[in-house]
Amino acid sequence: MAVEEDDNTWVLDLETALLENCTAASIYSISKGKTVPDFLRSEVWQICLGVQEKGNQLILFNEIFDLPEQNILREDCQQFVANLGNEDEDKVSVVSDLESILTFYCKSKSLKYEKGNGWIEILLPLIALKLPRSGTYNLFEAIRNCYIPRCYKKNDTPFHLFRLLLLYHDPELCSFLDTKRISPDMYCLSWFQSLFAATCSLPVVQAMWDLYFQQADAFFVFFLALVMVVNAREQILSMKNENKQNIVTTLSSMPCALEADDITDFCSLAQYYALKTPGSFRKDLLNVLYGDDESAETSSISQALCLPVSAGELVENAESTHSPDGIECVRFFLVDCRPAEQYNAGHLPTAFHLDCNLMLQEPAAFSTAVQGLLSAQRQALAARSAAGGEHLCFLGSGRVEEDQYTHMVVASFLQKHTHYVSMLTGGYQAVHESVAENVGDSLEEHNPHSCLVCNPDNASEDSETIRPNASSSDLFGKISAAMKLKSAEVKGKLFDYIVNPTGSNAVERHVSSADKLGKRYRNMAPVFSIDEEDGADDPSPTKLEEEEGQEIVAVSAWLKKSDVIAAFKCHEVKVNGYMYESHLLVTSSHIYVLRDIPSRKGLAHIVVRRPLSAIVKITSKKKHPDLITFKYGVAKEENLVIFDMDRFLIPNSSEATKLVSQHILKQLKGKDG
Repeated sequence: MAVEEDDNTWVLDLETALLENCTAASIYSISKGKTVPDFLRSEVWQICLGVQEKGNQLILFNEIFDLPEQNILREDCQQFVANLGNEDEDKVSVVSDLESILTFYCKSKSLKYEKGNGWIEILLPLIALKLPRSGTYNLFEAIRNCYIPRCYKKNDTPFHLFRLLLLYHDPELCSFLDTKRISPDMYCLSWFQSLFAATCSLPVVQAMWDLYFQQADAFFVFFLALVMVVNAREQILSMKNENKQNIVTTLSSMPCALEADDITDFCSLAQYYALKTPGSFRKDLLNVLYGDDESAETSSISQALCLPVSAGELVENAESTHSPDGIECVRFFLVDCRPAEQYNAGHLPTAFHLDCNLMLQEPAAFSTAVQGLLSAQRQALAARSAAGGEHLCFLGSGRVEEDQYTHMVVASFLQKHTHYVSMLTGGYQAVHESVAENVGDSLEEHNPHSCLVCNPDNASEDSETIRPNASSSDLFGKISAAMKLKSAEVKGKLFDYIVNPTGSNAVERHVSSADKLGKRYRNMAPVFSIDEEDGADDPSPTKLEEEEGQEIVAVSAWLKKSDVIAAFKCHEVKVNGYMYESHLLVTSSHIYVLRDIPSRKGLAHIVVRRPLSAIVKITSKKKHPDLITFKYGVAKEENLVIFDMDRFLIPNSSEATKLVSQHILKQLKGKDG
């Protein structure tokens, strides 16, 4: 009896609070996660959504149902209500309310109704409150404005964000779904569009929304979805031999198994994951995901290798102490991946230095350094020091030229399924700017004369021409001279590749307006050379190409082809740092790259198919002589138009570059003949 009295007490307290103009926060403190009684739900939701004082907006509706898609809207309303099992009189009334609300919403917001957009599903729990039509409309509008992420066709940001959250908390599961080519939009679109109303029973939705609206967190749906997927990880991972559609169907239907009694634990787990996740993305993506402007710029998060963290959050985290009362929160273990000379010219006091150059220069030393990093992290956690944290945040310089190697380091951790991996947006430059007024106290060993942010003129040129040997240098000179003489002819040929990619020598990627065209190489005399790689003329980074539809071949069969002059084992290196085991094949007219398919031994995708005549530069770094970049473009007088590039890590790269150069020269001589 005592328990029942206690339960009744909080309901009485809630009733009293509702009479006293309470807030969502005060409702949450009273209910403590409990499901709201049916007779109080409408009032609680209106207060939490801030519409209790909103008038009748439907008074502006002219009752003319003439949307271009009106028939589709009406049919959807009728079909949906027919499945509810209500009395016939109730069905007519509900259909009328649904159609009126949705028609007015489309007209007032200048939106087009689309089948399966989740709107009707959102309205069902609201109709169940039995409010006047105007009250139902106000709740619907508020939910759409505050809690439904914008899933426009051109805005796939919600799904990129969800994938990064899954990668952060369960990299193995994320990798499995990536391997199966299952992207989040395939299974959680309806979850986001309807706040789970499309897949859960009415009692479950009511209990979930009771807690959801009290949370007043626009991003809470992402963590509910995260819990849903992570909790089913063993089931999903066990489906490795299932086809893609079966896995998608299993994922999509998981919320159907929820019961009302599960909701308290379900939401508590979501809150836990939210607390264990860096929060920078909330500020950065709020307008993109929940703004009114459909034309708002989509976020660059689609290009992010891992979850981004802002400099402000990192600095604040480094300066804060551990949370009181055992409250879980994010604590970063900061990994500074800049070259040693930059680290020694200034760094955050809690930063662990891991020189990313070691990864390519001395792999064994890099592996040892990583083990030292993980050991230092464990010791810092055990000592509860300011530098201790479970969450790895990687920091680069903030300069594209160097951060490509930081990306490679981060990718290596992700490929090992390391949990809680993030990367600082803007690198050390962003940190420096965020503490600009207090650099001396915030940064350790800061030397303004050596610091590249304070004194950018000190940036040393760390690139150098590749010089495999004297004979090959002479060869490059001959190619350069030949290219000058053949400039006009080669230019025409390469432009033909660009505008007519269906030809026999077509390159794989079309030129777009985003490519950097017509920019002159710095201090460049020859039109074609094996030269230093400064990154200034690289085309804009593109997404990893989809392997869907790429030709699959047997590696052994291709290696035995009569026209293959030589083959080199290598790693294809993408702009985001991912590396793929591959084979570079050279013929008298083309280079090909076969990327191994890990799950299908002996088979590979043809990911590069380039005519030798398209190569206008072969570059490398002094510090990484085996990291070779082939740049494709057109020679135009003393300028180069670069339209694409491929990058490879090739052991004994001088042999490969010499061979490619020789056959380019043969092609040019053949044309002269």
